Amino acid sequence: MTTAAHGRLQVVPLTPALADAWVALFHACGSSCFCRYWHFEGTKNEWLERLASDPSSIEREQRALVAASYANVRGLVALDGDAVVGWVKLAPRATMPKLRRLPVYRALDLGTDDGVMAVGCLLVDPSHRRRGVSRALLLAARVEAERSGARALEAYPHRRAEALRDEELWMGPLCLYESLGFKVVAGDVAYPVLRLTFEPRVSNR
Repeated sequence: MTTAAHGRLQVVPLTPALADAWVALFHACGSSCFCRYWHFEGTKNEWLERLASDPSSIEREQRALVAASYANVRGLVALDGDAVVGWVKLAPRATMPKLRRLPVYRALDLGTDDGVMAVGCLLVDPSHRRRGVSRALLLAARVEAERSGARALEAYPHRRAEALRDEELWMGPLCLYESLGFKVVAGDVAYPVLRLTFEPRVSNR
């Protein structure tokens, strides 16, 4: 997978060896979801209840999946020295079933997930925000998705007329995706489906 340097930052794949530093990022951001929302089978209210009553079980669940290198916990982290200061969940769209079930997300080709990668989360340590961490993560995610043979990369940022607070930008700002070439292709007004399409690879044979 991708390893990229952006100034002081290094963007690398999440591995079991980085799990402690990765978990520390979620704590620094006051986020107890640990990117499990996309995989939770219950309702939104049931998810919120679990977040409030038993967040430690979510952390344990995710740690176990990272240790086992499950596909649905794949992603890239931004390192500043030994500290994880940013995270982008980058995984096959098929591994995030909630994208199918939630009515606000409607892609163009719901008949198949083949070859579509998805950004499921974009998180930056509060002390490193507005320093280009999100851009570095998305640039690396674009490279990794194309390198892996994906035909498209999707994202689902929140869109609202008024400015969003930092804690509401858990998918990153819409303007950042647009500056990197993502286009709105479908979705609900508040949660558009953005897509970056890659050119088919041409065989040299």
